[in-house]
Order: sequence, then C-alpha cells, then structure tokens
Amino acid sequence: MGTLPQVETAPGQAADIKQKVQEVLGDAPEAMKVALENALRDMSEKPEQASRMVSAGRAGSRVGTVSEFTIIAPLREGGAAQLRGILKLLNGNFSGADKVGTLHDMRFLILDNDTKLLFATAYDGDWDTYIDDFATKIPDLMDLMFFDIEGWPGISHPSVRDFFAKYQLTADGWYVANPNLTVVEARRLQRVGTALDEFLDKISE
Repeated sequence: MGTLPQVETAPGQAADIKQKVQEVLGDAPEAMKVALENALRDMSEKPEQASRMVSAGRAGSRVGTVSEFTIIAPLREGGAAQLRGILKLLNGNFSGADKVGTLHDMRFLILDNDTKLLFATAYDGDWDTYIDDFATKIPDLMDLMFFDIEGWPGISHPSVRDFFAKYQLTADGWYVANPNLTVVEARRLQRVGTALDEFLDKISE
C-alpha cells in the first residue's frame, strides 16, 4: 500500500485514535493504520455527517430512518431452477412491491451451487412493521418469491417472523447515502423536481 498523508488533529485526540487503531490493527501495515486514523479523525471532525448504526428491531440494523434486511436461506431441491425461472420472467419488474410504501430496494441472489438464496432489502422503519407490510400488502408476491426456500411456512403463517429471524444476518458495516430520506419523501421530491422542470421549460419557451 502507498503512503497516505495524515490528517491533523488535537494531540490528545490523536493519541486516543492511535491507541484505538493499534488495538484493532496490531501488526498491520502502517498505511492501513494511517488510513483508519484518517477515517476516525474525519468522523470526529464532522459528527453531523457520521452515520450511527442501531438495531432495527428483532434483527438487522438501522441508520437514520432506513433499515437493512438480509437473509441467506437454504433452497429445496430443484428450487433454484424454479426461482431463477420466475425471476427471469419478471425481468426485474416488481411493481407490486410499491404497495409496501417503505421499500427502497430488493435483491435476490442464488448462491453455493444453487443451494441457498440471498435476499436483501433496505426499508424505512422497524422490523416488525416491515414484516407486517409483507404479509398484508404483498402476500402473493412474497409467497411466490420464497416458496422455494426449505420449510417456508407462508407469509401469513404465525411462525413467519421466527422463520425470517432464523436466517437473517445483521450487517457488520453498512452505508446509507441519505439516512433520513424515506421512500415517500424521495417520491415527493421527485414529483416536485419534475413539476419544477416542466414549469421552467414552459417559461423559457
């Protein structure tokens, strides 16, 4: 690794940062230590920009109003081929998911020689509310997408929360560009921006 310039900071704070870095990195290359020291100094100098990961509820992390949900679950025999076929037919069109209203994104990835499914989303709010939204607003879509997971109880089954919690992993690190911008607010800003552009176009004609 190349040599990085050190970011200046107060002597006492610098010593504290160096100690923390040494505890984590130990005998790692000096360039790694400098990079981490610089990152920690930037955080301390711009506390208003520092993201804070907290619990999203039963599982997962939240930064601002945005929470993450990631599961890795085993697929039943033949399930990977069927799920891949479903995803191919949908071709990325999950418009039904708009009914949830808090869903930022959704990803499906088949892993480990077609034996496991990674499902990851980002959403607004708390874990329990999100699971309720799955069950009440898009039950058919959820059952379609998760049918091929071993032991899937059905999105409306009382045990579905335990099922998700069994396979959910909480992110060790996670970055959110706009942690306080909800899906609803993002759509409102988009509409305002579109209307403003149209207005400016008209007055410039």
